[in-house]
Amino acid sequence: MALISQASPSYFICTEIRHKAGNNVVFSMTNNTEASKMKELCAGFLPLSCNSAKKAHILQVDGPGVGCKRGHRVIVAASPPTEDAVIVTEPLTKQDLVDYLASGCKPKEKWRIGTEHEKFGFEIGTLHPMKYEQIAELLNGIAERFDWEKIMEGDYIIGLKQGKQSISLEPGGQFELSGAPLETLHQTCAEVNSHLYQVKAVAEEMGIGFLGIGFQPKWRLKDIPVMPKGRYEIMKNYMPKVGTLGLDMMFRTCTVQVNLDFSSEDDMIRKFRAGLALQPIATALFANSPFTEGKPNGYLSKRSHIWTDTDKNRSGMLPFVFDDSFGFEQYVDYALDVPMYFVYRKKKYIDCTGMTFRDFLAGKLPCIPGELPTLNDWENHLTTIFPEVRLKRYLEMRGADGGPWRRLCALPAFWVGILYDEVSLQKVLDITADWTTEEREMLRNKVPTTGLKTPFRDGLLRHVAEEVVQLAKDGLERRGYKESGFLNEVAEVVRTGVTPAEKLLELYNRKWGQSVDPVFEELLY
Repeated sequence: MALISQASPSYFICTEIRHKAGNNVVFSMTNNTEASKMKELCAGFLPLSCNSAKKAHILQVDGPGVGCKRGHRVIVAASPPTEDAVIVTEPLTKQDLVDYLASGCKPKEKWRIGTEHEKFGFEIGTLHPMKYEQIAELLNGIAERFDWEKIMEGDYIIGLKQGKQSISLEPGGQFELSGAPLETLHQTCAEVNSHLYQVKAVAEEMGIGFLGIGFQPKWRLKDIPVMPKGRYEIMKNYMPKVGTLGLDMMFRTCTVQVNLDFSSEDDMIRKFRAGLALQPIATALFANSPFTEGKPNGYLSKRSHIWTDTDKNRSGMLPFVFDDSFGFEQYVDYALDVPMYFVYRKKKYIDCTGMTFRDFLAGKLPCIPGELPTLNDWENHLTTIFPEVRLKRYLEMRGADGGPWRRLCALPAFWVGILYDEVSLQKVLDITADWTTEEREMLRNKVPTTGLKTPFRDGLLRHVAEEVVQLAKDGLERRGYKESGFLNEVAEVVRTGVTPAEKLLELYNRKWGQSVDPVFEELLY
């Protein structure tokens, strides 16, 4: 749910206009720096490699008030939420939204790995969740000591940014690193280690620790502080209208995910299908949320179960991805009809819950009547859709629980080994080709409870997982970066058939004397 993280940086897309000559879009920049940045980005933009994207053009950009040459236009795709600096003289079309997704296509040598992980901050003395005031002190301390730029919402510090990395806050204060797009898993793991070092350097002086687990093991919903972010207030009010577990999702879950690139529309489709089919296996391998309010909750991944009753309009296994007609346009059609949460204008979030982007495209949003969307609005909207695999200008693998640092490196290793190696990807597609919609849905619903022991066809899911983990290892070895060691954590899980959650439950029932308090030390970063 991070707002700033991306597997590729934000950029300006310079595309050929498909409308009558003479129309353009004018950009009102706030200073010469923005105009200079725009010149640099447009001049350096490479032609798009997707069939559905139009041929790129290099535009001459002049001055702080930036316009486009006759017959062309510039599309801004900035990291949301951004102050709207766009004056649209011609309405966006559905094709523009398709082209936005297609602009993520890049040749294999430019594929990168973007890892995001969330963790629970707590007071070491009391185990209570961090309050916002403590989080603000921590963010300010990291910014000052390690030279991060502060991200503010009004008078509140809500995040940090340094190069292509960002730190953001989830609704209940979960602390998220959205990593930079990196070339190798060695770089990814080094980034995680550097981040944890910086956080701990400041947090330990404050008596604060961080817990790597998928669901808050001890505290009730009412014990969790609410972060001062406008979008979360809107979501908090809306969630109970569309599901029973949405507030738990917001305030009591943590995940680790990886964002990966694609080379073409066809490559996107193949990776999307493999990612959806295997997501329950990732959920089982990383299952790490067996406690709620001090007791076992009956699940191995409570976090994953919560998504089944959060908001069915914006989550799930997306069966249409397996339709022959699927592509960028079909995902746009889906997203256009997912109810919106908000529109961001003049540094304020405007509640547009229940309305659709399709209506927005037609200028028919009751919350801002007559106003038309920009690509910033579209990018914001895409961040409010939460399926098991999510498409932006890259693909997000979203099925895993948060966990200790070794597993933060193992999750991207698992998916890179499968999706970035053509041989392993094709073998996965062959294995899963005859899985039915009903079977995929069954795995999605049962794995949070039974993990690798979930019955599947003539055996257990564990048997499929063993084969898939071997394919991931083979794929990493073919990459040639000596990265397969990062899979040791999950290799052990499939070898024994015991998920991380089951290990925690055994500790709870034996060594811990049926108390969850020791988990704060066991899974302390």
